Amino acid sequence: MDEDKKDEVYSEFYDCVNMQPKELEEWLETEESKSVGDSDSGESTGHRSGRRIVEIKRTRKDDLSDDQFEHMNKVVGYVHRHLSQRPDGDIEDTDWRYSLMNWGHDPVKDD
Repeated sequence: MDEDKKDEVYSEFYDCVNMQPKELEEWLETEESKSVGDSDSGESTGHRSGRRIVEIKRTRKDDLSDDQFEHMNKVVGYVHRHLSQRPDGDIEDTDWRYSLMNWGHDPVKDD
């Protein structure tokens, strides 16, 4: 990934991920967080992603690896796709919201 693309991904990632590291860590400890998503090994893809997002947000931009930039790009894509599937009605206690929160985005903060 070239530097221009990294800058674009970095900016989009920080636009999409609206949860702070501590806030996301605390969320990932909840039963709601652990109850959603696909799971092959006991931990869902989104839950595992959330732990990586915490690590990325605690890393200086200049110290981010190519692998971390790839994950940031994956997060951006997931959040955009998932937001386009917003259900009707109150989203406060929905699996849809919980899944997004595992990926670092709390849609209630957008409302």
